[in-house]
Amino acid sequence: MKKILYLISVVTVAVSISSCCGYLDINTDPNKLSPENITSSMILPGVEAALATSYGDYYRITGGYFSQTYAQMFGTSNYIDYSRFQTSSTLSSTHYTQLYQKVLINCKDIKNKAAASEDWGTYLAATAYSAFAYQILVDCYGETPYTQALDDSNLKPDYDDGQAVYEGILKELDEALAKATEGKTVATNLLYPNGTSTDWIAFANSVKLKILMRMSSVVDKQKELSALIGKNNFITSDAQYAGCWQNAQNVASPFYSEEFAPWHSQSNVVANVALVRTMTEYDGDGSVKYQDPRLATYFEKNSNGDFVGGISGTNFAARATAPYNSAAGLSRPIVKYDTPVVLISVAEVNFFKAEYYARYGTVSDATNSYNEAIRASFASAGVAGADANIAKYPFDKDKYAECIGKAKWVALAGSNTFESWCEVRRLKYPAFGTVKGKDMWNGADAVNVSIYVPGTLYTPYQVFDQVGENNLLQRWPFADASMSRNTSTPEFKGYSEPVFWAK
Repeated sequence: MKKILYLISVVTVAVSISSCCGYLDINTDPNKLSPENITSSMILPGVEAALATSYGDYYRITGGYFSQTYAQMFGTSNYIDYSRFQTSSTLSSTHYTQLYQKVLINCKDIKNKAAASEDWGTYLAATAYSAFAYQILVDCYGETPYTQALDDSNLKPDYDDGQAVYEGILKELDEALAKATEGKTVATNLLYPNGTSTDWIAFANSVKLKILMRMSSVVDKQKELSALIGKNNFITSDAQYAGCWQNAQNVASPFYSEEFAPWHSQSNVVANVALVRTMTEYDGDGSVKYQDPRLATYFEKNSNGDFVGGISGTNFAARATAPYNSAAGLSRPIVKYDTPVVLISVAEVNFFKAEYYARYGTVSDATNSYNEAIRASFASAGVAGADANIAKYPFDKDKYAECIGKAKWVALAGSNTFESWCEVRRLKYPAFGTVKGKDMWNGADAVNVSIYVPGTLYTPYQVFDQVGENNLLQRWPFADASMSRNTSTPEFKGYSEPVFWAK
């Protein structure tokens, strides 16, 4: 794993295949390698390392704040802007560049090499990762370079409309899936180190399902969805980078390294009151009546043995009542050095299927898929109690978007908060309630979270004025890395303008 993570520091733009160098035998001089001798097995782990470090850290942090899964720690301010639904062109620039230079360019090289040798399993793996990266870019920025993006001779590629990018990556996935056959070897990789093309076909189908379902809110994709779901060849275990992390600097799980590791000590991220009080039901006297068992796997209890979430838009730097007046009073995420980076989960797949059946199929199939999604989420968390949760929050066909939206928001809170932000924007649930952050805290001593209505979002205590009240941040401004170099970068449409699939 050390060799794999070393790739992060050696990938360059000038030679798009240079990401292989850290994966060579220690006795081989990488400077003596010619491009034709570099294999896909040397490049693919570098793609995965780059994807893991961005998706498993930066996108997880931002998604957590923007979906009100996370709030800001008492007295600290590193991510206070995220907590107020604000970001900037500067903050995302590094990861924008990483996706293009270290993921997409290298995926292109892998595809070229794999096609030349008719290694269609590896070709599919690179195509699936490419689609995954482009989807992230569209989901954040709305528009992104695609058709001209990876042309070395074009230094100012046009930005493509988000829907056009989605259509393009769907076509690429279909072409790669048509070429791939099951049981074939695939280049060295982290996602399925002991697997075959069979695993990658299921992963690619799962990514395709997510893309189609996102599009289906604004484009008719019923025929394609019907064919895909009819085959039912999706992942049967969470697609994640697991078992490859070590308890040491530069080789630990990315979110841990950023926020929890002793060698990079900082404390910013805590649970959000919205999530904690949605997953906990209280009696009139404030005692706990029911608590979702997954909460204890997502967050630690505070110093008093309680789960307490912060309020978006503040860090309680001013005096507040206990337990909000100290860092020990708030619940931190449970993240360890070997915490997996989840790309897509079985729960997500089943939630998408439940939505498909609710819109186009039978109540029975929708209910079964919804129930399986809950069970898969509990299984991933390693806790019992799924059936009790299903009985408490049963599927309602007439309110399927609300039902699925809230359940998915809770299920993704422990593993994939970026996708949570995306799905809240698309499904419009959880929706904003009438209670606002300023209703829960007066800015001085009084904190009253009991008025929060479970299963709702709320306007942060201080909210970015270009987002405004009762609104989510809908898109990011284009990255500095593009605007400073690419004169084709279009005018930013504004923080409140939804990306195409959220309209």
